[in-house]
Amino acid sequence: MLLYHTGFSEIQVPDIRHGRSNADFGQGFYLSPDLDFTLRWARVRRGQDTYINSYDLAELGLSIKAFARDEAWFDYIHANRNGRADALRDYDVIIGPIANDTLYDLYGLTTSGFLTAEQSLKILTVGPEYTQVVLKTDRAAAALRFLRSEIVSPEAVEASREAVKREETAHQERFAKLLMEMVGE
Repeated sequence: MLLYHTGFSEIQVPDIRHGRSNADFGQGFYLSPDLDFTLRWARVRRGQDTYINSYDLAELGLSIKAFARDEAWFDYIHANRNGRADALRDYDVIIGPIANDTLYDLYGLTTSGFLTAEQSLKILTVGPEYTQVVLKTDRAAAALRFLRSEIVSPEAVEASREAVKREETAHQERFAKLLMEMVGE
């Protein structure tokens, strides 16, 4: 599996323990198989280069859990975000959709308790679906082979961010429409 990670340095050996434990799929090293997505979510930081790191993951022998946008996915995300023990900590790799509230500003509605779990799931599935791959174990990290890194120009990052702004505007419109429908229920 060819994977990408964007950041402010070349990362040849990822640290699976560096990320937050309350992220969507728990603590681990987050990547994406979608190069366009990776570039679109790149950032520019003054005085630092922006890198896209490319990797190859040898999946053979790894314990992999794959999610679709469904109740099991939502339950896992919700549990991790609320600091519960990672129910899938024995898996080497978790693959699944990125919850759109981490991509677009949903004002904390999905975790506020204001909406039911069913309503939150509906909101999280509005808009495009992007995939994340999370390495959870040392065994998974050992199966990841660094291929190369590429410095992305600030101009290329800015052009990609403009595409994200357009997508976010469309997402906010769909989100508002769905929320109004829910309020009317």
